[in-house]
Amino acid sequence: MTFRGPPGLPDRTTEEVRESAVTATATQRRVPRPRADALRNRERIIGAAREMFVEFGADVPLDEIARRAGVGNATLYRHFPDRGDLQREVVLHVSDRIVARAEQALAESAADEAGTFEALRGFVHDAADERIGALCPMLSAHFDHDHPDLFEARDRIQDRVEELMERARAAGQLRTDIAVGDLMVALSQLTRPLPGTPCANMDGFIHRHLQLFLDGLMTPARSELPGEAATLEDLRKD
Repeated sequence: MTFRGPPGLPDRTTEEVRESAVTATATQRRVPRPRADALRNRERIIGAAREMFVEFGADVPLDEIARRAGVGNATLYRHFPDRGDLQREVVLHVSDRIVARAEQALAESAADEAGTFEALRGFVHDAADERIGALCPMLSAHFDHDHPDLFEARDRIQDRVEELMERARAAGQLRTDIAVGDLMVALSQLTRPLPGTPCANMDGFIHRHLQLFLDGLMTPARSELPGEAATLEDLRKD
């Protein structure tokens, strides 16, 4: 899909919209911008860490992450002095990508009001590919859950997803008795591998089960849900 830019500026593809949003968010959070080679190394380390955290868990040796990223140990530690720094950056990287995909879905829903639920559906499947559920167990004792950047990232995700759900609701396509917390809990749980099951073995089932869940969000609802709709704030309470 192509999105028309303001007068005098070129149109952009959906991928360009997504990458622009990720870059803008990362730039706002990290200043000054490092040299190009340092930035490439940092991105390679984050990408390798994300893959290995998903595959092997939070305690994978940092030396192995450096090896997969194709950099030396000293380079990894120069960018990330300890494991908690690297874990936080991986979560922020995934959050940036999820926000960018939500913003793309919002643009799609604005362009086609009749397709607002399909835009929401596409967002959920794309967010699943970021392996949210597989990354959740990595939030170990090394990880600072209360870091300001993480709160800001959670708020951005919540704001975009709530807006996307509200548009689908206003179009009469999304049931009214759920909130963003319900969606994110399901997304996290349905993308988390079963105990003792390699992540790769779950890939064939994740999108199948998400589709079943999403069909249950459409109106008219076939049953009344017990309890109350969950917000992300509810999920953060002790």
